[in-house]
Amino acid sequence: MFVLSFLARRLTQGALIIFLVSLLIFTLLRVVPGDPVRLMAGGMAPEALIEQIATEMGLRDPIIVQFGRYMGGVVQGDLGQSFVRPASGAATGGASFGDTTRGERADVMTLILDALPMTLQLAALALVFALIFSSIVGIAAGLRPGGIADKLAFAISSVFISIPNFWLGIVLALLFSAHLGWLPAIGYRGFAYTILPAIVLAVELSPVLIRTLSSAVAAQMSASYVSVGHVRGLSQPRIVAHHALRNAAVPLLNLLGVQFSSLLGGVIIVEYIFDYPGLGLLTINAVLQRDFPLIQGIAIVTAAIFVIINILVDLAATTIDPRLEY
Repeated sequence: MFVLSFLARRLTQGALIIFLVSLLIFTLLRVVPGDPVRLMAGGMAPEALIEQIATEMGLRDPIIVQFGRYMGGVVQGDLGQSFVRPASGAATGGASFGDTTRGERADVMTLILDALPMTLQLAALALVFALIFSSIVGIAAGLRPGGIADKLAFAISSVFISIPNFWLGIVLALLFSAHLGWLPAIGYRGFAYTILPAIVLAVELSPVLIRTLSSAVAAQMSASYVSVGHVRGLSQPRIVAHHALRNAAVPLLNLLGVQFSSLLGGVIIVEYIFDYPGLGLLTINAVLQRDFPLIQGIAIVTAAIFVIINILVDLAATTIDPRLEY
């Protein structure tokens, strides 16, 4: 019963969040300077043709009318068609914009579903790298607060958080790809192309994971049940593995959910540097081309994933610690 009421409440909240995100993005894209039809048709296109195309596409209707029409399609799973990409998937410029029929334009949902698995793979691998490294450093720091491991964890976090991801990406590409030839760096032709960008993202994630994990472990090790465990004859490794880490996993799990969700929106620079064909690179191209439907679709899908991940994380947290209430 709790699960059903929890899901109903959170899904309702999630639907409201997605609606507000859709409204905000939709409105902002239509009040910013510039006419996307001019970009699509070309700078030399006559004004009469610009107005004809804009009218046929419904871009001259009031914003509220456009938004209502758009959301009517969204609830049916239709995110619209790209302004500038034909069904073949290539981007088009003004010279080739001769037919504005929706059927020959690339479907936004198809474009997103083609790029989303790549970004999910990158985000998942980055999270695995960050979690493995942060667990080693953070647990050691939490077991000995103020000790060498704690100071080392603080130093590593300080260094990692100070490194710009675009600079680190360029350095790693030059070192491991151009100089050593160990890993590929540009594009995607196999899983190996995911490793370098995943390392860059893992370095960006690690500081907050290290500090959260070390603080959580330190708090659990100072709890009264640890002293009771020693009195009952439990070994230190058993107390840490079976009790301290289990309780410390709750704040870490919540943080992982937020970090994984933010990764989906934070991979733009990394994907651009490595020419990685995920949502980040797709977003950059859509912004440069003023491809409103594609930008809106990416924002909606990203918001939906954020909502779903946070619901799953909260359910997992209540499984670990039933005392939690959401």
